[in-house]
Formats: sequence, structure tokens, C-alpha cells
Amino acid sequence: MFPRRAKGLLDFCMAALCVWAAYHHTPAGALLRKAAAWASGTRSSARPLLAYYDGVSGTSLSPPMVAPDVPLSRALTDAEALAWGTHLSLKGARPRARQPALELAAELGVPAASLLDAHSGPGAARTLHVALAKDFPDEEARLTALFAGRVPARYALERVSAEGGAPTLERLSSQLPPGFEDASVGAAQALALATAFGLAWPVHEGARVTSPFGERFHPVLGRRKLHTGVDLGVPVGTPVVAVADGVVRRASEDAVNGRVLVVDHGRGVTTAYCHNSELLVKVGQRVTRGALVARSGNTGRSTGPHLHYQLELAARPMDPLKFRTALRAVAKDAAP
Repeated sequence: MFPRRAKGLLDFCMAALCVWAAYHHTPAGALLRKAAAWASGTRSSARPLLAYYDGVSGTSLSPPMVAPDVPLSRALTDAEALAWGTHLSLKGARPRARQPALELAAELGVPAASLLDAHSGPGAARTLHVALAKDFPDEEARLTALFAGRVPARYALERVSAEGGAPTLERLSSQLPPGFEDASVGAAQALALATAFGLAWPVHEGARVTSPFGERFHPVLGRRKLHTGVDLGVPVGTPVVAVADGVVRRASEDAVNGRVLVVDHGRGVTTAYCHNSELLVKVGQRVTRGALVARSGNTGRSTGPHLHYQLELAARPMDPLKFRTALRAVAKDAAP
């Protein structure tokens, strides 16, 4: 069909495209990019390696994610967690994306500034949820109304109801009129943050944090590097449990993370458990909150027995200690 020279050129172009895709969109490519950045002394743009296994990369969730900056004094109820997630999502949103929520706040006599305030924000967001609960009883529909406005959300809800099935955020977002992409992102972030407040802890409560989240001097590499999780000092063989219901996306071993598990909890939330001595679940297996999934160890690039626990929201590592108090238990309540 093609002359030999043209076919050769086409084959070359296809091969070049495959190499480019592998370099930019695979774990091996990420390793090469990180190595090149290290050799040249520049900063790598490659995503964290675990992001390739989280099952949510490429979704509408996008940074920035804003973590709580006020210590939580007690566990949150489901409704309070949703209010906190809404407040934090609004705080990190662009001004235009906040507009529907601010308009609703004005209708209810809630000061707009209070929605973004670290102390009053969650309470103000809870007021908005209560006001929307009658027309939008499902929390995902309520979040859509809060970030997109009542009229667009009602339109989307009617379309989803006509098709049958649950009004999930994904389905509602697909039925919103054009121009509401920011609303979908804001609602998804709020839901992810709310879910993070409800996570349990992967080991016993007495485990000591030996290395917190954030920039640190890496004990093996000998240079400053972002520590994308928290290290919990526990003996080899300590039971490691799933922090919430989910699906195992990765159960394997590599030179850096050792024996590692990645669990997708849905709503853009994944957790990773690294340096284990034994993995007790397989890829694709469903796990429940509190289920034994591994035993801690000292495998991979490790200087001593510990569990590296990592929380990611939309493939963006977050400090799990920011959600720590609320992680112990989330009470159930019937309020919106």
C-alpha cells in the first residue's frame, strides 16, 4: 500500500511516538526522568512512582489540595467530615469556582468570609449542606449543587434520575452543562478530603512516628527530598491493616519501596504501605476497613524496621497526620 521509503518513515514515527509515551507515562520513564534530573542537578517533573498504580491518575481531581491547618481535637462525624472537606476545597478553589457557594451563603445570611476561615469555615459549610439537604438528600448531589449552583445541579440530577441508577458525582458531572468543569473538580476534591477524614490508622495507636511528612535530609540518598508519607517505627511482623474499604491496585516488590501495597478507596483516595515483610492480599482483591493486609518489615530502601504509610488524594501525596485525630473513628449520624 505504501512505498517502502514511506513505510519506513511511518514505522520510525510510530516507534518514536511509543518511546515518547513510555518516557512520559510509565514508571520506567519516570525513573529515567528522575535519574536525568539528578544527574543534571535539576528538578524532575515526573510524578511519584506510586501514582502510576493508584487507579485515579488522570481523573478530574486536580491540585492544589488544602490540608487542615487547625488541629482537630476530636473525631468527626460523617456530616462534619463532609463540611470540613467542603471548606478546604473552597479554600483551595479559584475565585470563580467559589461563586455558587458564596451566592448560597449570601441567601442564607452566612458571611462569605466565614466559609474560608480556618475556624468558622467548617461550620459555615455545614450550614450550606443543611440548607440543601431537602432538595438534594444525597451528599454527592448536594456537593454538585454547592459548587455548581442549584439550577444546574437540579438539571443534572433530573437527567441522571431519568437514566436510572445512583446520582454519583461522576454521573452528575457528566450531565452538567458546559462550563462547569471547575465545579466538578471542587466537588470531587471535597468528597476526597471528606473521605480522608474517615480513614483508620494502619498500625496500633502506640506506633511512634519516626519520620514525618515533608522535606527532609534523606538518610540513604544523602540529600534533601520530599518524604511523601510518614514512617511508623514498628517491629518486623507488626500487623498492618487497611484503613478503609477498597481494592488492592498493587501488591509487589521493588528496590525502593520493598514489598508494597497500594489500595484504592474510591473518591480519589489511595493509600500505600511500604517496606513490608509479607503481603497478605493480591491485586484486584477487595479489602475491608481493619482487615489484615500485610506484616511490616524492613525491605527495600530502608534503614530499619518500619512502615512507610502514604496517603494520596488524586495522586497528590498528603500528610496523613493532618487528618490524624479524625482517623481514629468516624461516628455515624443521620444528619446531612
